[in-house]
Amino acid sequence: MHAFDFIPAIKPSSAVIFASPHSGRVYAPEFLSASVLDEVVLRSSEDAFVDLLVRAAPEAGSPVLLGGVPRAFVDYNRAATELDPALIHDVPKGGTNARVLSGLGVIPRVVAGARAIYNGKISRAEADTRLSRYWHPYHAQLTALMSRQRSQFGRAILFDMHSMPHDAIGSGNGLSGSRPEIVLGDRFGAACHPDISARVAEIFTAAGLRVARNAPFAGAYIVQRYGQPSVGQHVVQIEIDRALYMDEQNICPLPDFAEFQTLMDNVVRALADIGREAGSVTAMAAE
Repeated sequence: MHAFDFIPAIKPSSAVIFASPHSGRVYAPEFLSASVLDEVVLRSSEDAFVDLLVRAAPEAGSPVLLGGVPRAFVDYNRAATELDPALIHDVPKGGTNARVLSGLGVIPRVVAGARAIYNGKISRAEADTRLSRYWHPYHAQLTALMSRQRSQFGRAILFDMHSMPHDAIGSGNGLSGSRPEIVLGDRFGAACHPDISARVAEIFTAAGLRVARNAPFAGAYIVQRYGQPSVGQHVVQIEIDRALYMDEQNICPLPDFAEFQTLMDNVVRALADIGREAGSVTAMAAE
């Protein structure tokens, strides 16, 4: 296994970066043997096939960064300090947040449905090794990408791509009783200039998808860490309903996956265009 996959833009022309930290699907034999769950159950935590939904980005002038290991092994969308004392030996109790307490720290204790990954604890040395081999290199690469985009284009716009279980979203959410298919999270405007967030919503709506913003997903660690509009770094977390393109129970694409992939190709091209749009780039960087 490796920390990440990086796909550069064929001809860099956009300030936009696409990232999918949870689409890693290579499960090492050692991890599988250490877990009490089978691979299909472990994959329930994946943002399966999201990497295939951003395939158009390099030709559209934007780079792509993909997580190299499964979320059940290391979660790139958590802080390195979010260590779970219920899973890892020699981690002090206390000071943990709700995510860690529920088993969803940087080294997860559970997968979807609160199903325990292990029968017992892992060593602190094992946890530290995973962080040094995978988490830190991924974030070093993402940090470098954000810096490079700012240097080249005057700003960096990160679209942090995720998928959400269909059952995670109830009806309602301010959409006249309709269940949203896309949830955009920018931490209620703290992580992204509002003009960019509004354009993202417009693009998905124009593609025929129902969009909600910041409810119930406002953005996790990556959005919080990298979203700094005051220095020209903008981040939007994009959650896509898995029922649009995959069989969640069997972790496989639906028969019409290619049709949805084509829809997403057009969406991705339009999102990349945001990084080329003229306008208040200087104003956005200054806010």
